[in-house]
Amino acid sequence: MRQSHSFNNTCQQSVFARLGLAFITLTLGLLIALPVSAVTNLTVYTALEAEELEPLRKAFRAEHPDIDIHWVRDSTGIITAKILAEIDAGNPQADIFMGTSATSLLVVDGKGMLLPYSPKGLDRLDSKFRDKRTPPHWVGVDAYAAVVCYNTVEAKKHNLPKPSSWQDLLHSVYRNHLVMPNPNSSGTGFLTVSSWLQLMGEDAGWKFMDSMHRNMARYTHSGSKPCRLAAAGEHAIGISFVFRGAKLIKKGAPIELVLPEEGIGWEVEASGILKTSKKIEAAKKLIDWHISPAAMKVFNDYLPILAIPEIAKPVPHFPGNTLEKMIDNDFGWAAKNRKRILGEWQKRYDAKSEPKG
Repeated sequence: MRQSHSFNNTCQQSVFARLGLAFITLTLGLLIALPVSAVTNLTVYTALEAEELEPLRKAFRAEHPDIDIHWVRDSTGIITAKILAEIDAGNPQADIFMGTSATSLLVVDGKGMLLPYSPKGLDRLDSKFRDKRTPPHWVGVDAYAAVVCYNTVEAKKHNLPKPSSWQDLLHSVYRNHLVMPNPNSSGTGFLTVSSWLQLMGEDAGWKFMDSMHRNMARYTHSGSKPCRLAAAGEHAIGISFVFRGAKLIKKGAPIELVLPEEGIGWEVEASGILKTSKKIEAAKKLIDWHISPAAMKVFNDYLPILAIPEIAKPVPHFPGNTLEKMIDNDFGWAAKNRKRILGEWQKRYDAKSEPKG
């Protein structure tokens, strides 16, 4: 009887083992057969500040887990030159040109490379933040503007008065105490130079820059670097943009932000889809999200001037009169004359530019 009972147990165990193996095999087969959700990777060329990239990517992927963003980031002038060189070579790599100046988007659009597209929620945007055509070739989310970062500690050491205008910076007391971005590399540099030419007229504008050049210690290849240099005390005064100055004050830097009385240059931070993208539907989803209230709230952590004004909240240390100081900027004129302006600037002032890299 014991042998029979043992035999029966052995048979049962064998059957169960075979059934278990069959179940595992079936389950694995089903898992292999199930479709795997593929992730579409978008290549996005951008001049957004580095600290903005991951918060934006995470917020977007929370709503669109099937799409990921591969950022290619550099200063506005450099990333614009890169995309233009690729277009001229017949091999553009980007799906989207995002978070760069409207002027740069207009230059790329002049090559016939931007896809006309009306993103969802377009009617919510302030008209200043979009291409006027229907459908638009580009849309914007926020505005960034020039500023003078003034280090109060260094200024006291060198007896440098606080400037209130652009013309003040021509005084010889500021000799070798100024630093600003090279407009060939930096969007902040270009918007500043083009705003001077628009405010003063071309002849007076170039004469103004000739005089300022005598006081300039160096030109940087980053729009934020002049303010960082001023904050660190390497130079007393840096011409930069408001976002970087506000962030540095928040960290305790001994700087004040000056908005010159003549007015300040500014740009729309804009985006557009390249016609050559092979991922147009995914690109449209990113542009849709890019102008949504959810995205605007992420941008509002850095800038208070948004394309949907009613959801904008103040940003600490951002001058409250920034909007009223922004000039009536002619983006079309700036885009049309960009190459000529940059060439003239290079010829006159590039000797004081810091080495690249």
